[in-house]
Amino acid sequence: MSNEHQVDSGRRGLLVATCAAGGVAGLATAGAFVSTLQPSERAKAAGAPVEVDISTLTPGEMRTIEWRGKPVWILKRTPEMLASLKKADGQVADPDSKRKDFSETPEYALNEWRSIKKDILVVVGICPHLGCSPSSRFQAGAQPSLPDDWQGGFLCPCHGSTFDLAGRVFKNKPSPDNLQVPRYMFEGDAKLVIGKDEKGEA
Repeated sequence: MSNEHQVDSGRRGLLVATCAAGGVAGLATAGAFVSTLQPSERAKAAGAPVEVDISTLTPGEMRTIEWRGKPVWILKRTPEMLASLKKADGQVADPDSKRKDFSETPEYALNEWRSIKKDILVVVGICPHLGCSPSSRFQAGAQPSLPDDWQGGFLCPCHGSTFDLAGRVFKNKPSPDNLQVPRYMFEGDAKLVIGKDEKGEA
């Protein structure tokens, strides 16, 4: 007699079908798992550059847009606002934006205006100290929580950091750095793109 076990064809077919079904299910599960590692369309959009029409922005007006979940301020400065920057040079902690505690200022914003076009300021509206959002205080002169010779700028309500109209922090304030200038570029005179410049996307 033979010692070999005989497996009938019906059982062999059932065994093959079960293995095949298990393999397909395993591949489907693995595929679903791998797909969850890919960023969703919403996540991609959240980090994508944002286009802003600035054709209707008037002198002295500030617009706030959202980019990557952060407020970005776009301020069209008046000639008087620009003149105030020179007066603040000796009062701000980092007039030339050389600090890198919070972020590195793009090369095209390493000037007295901290911007590509001197009348258009583009900064992230978050204080580098603890992440509060400063409020605009554009009116010059003495006001509560501000010095008597205030030239206009921004005041952080959390711990009193003050910034001039170029987003530069004043001396002896809690903020370790100026307001961040995001990467940005202009496409013509009417369109501003936040999160992208000539070197690519942020």
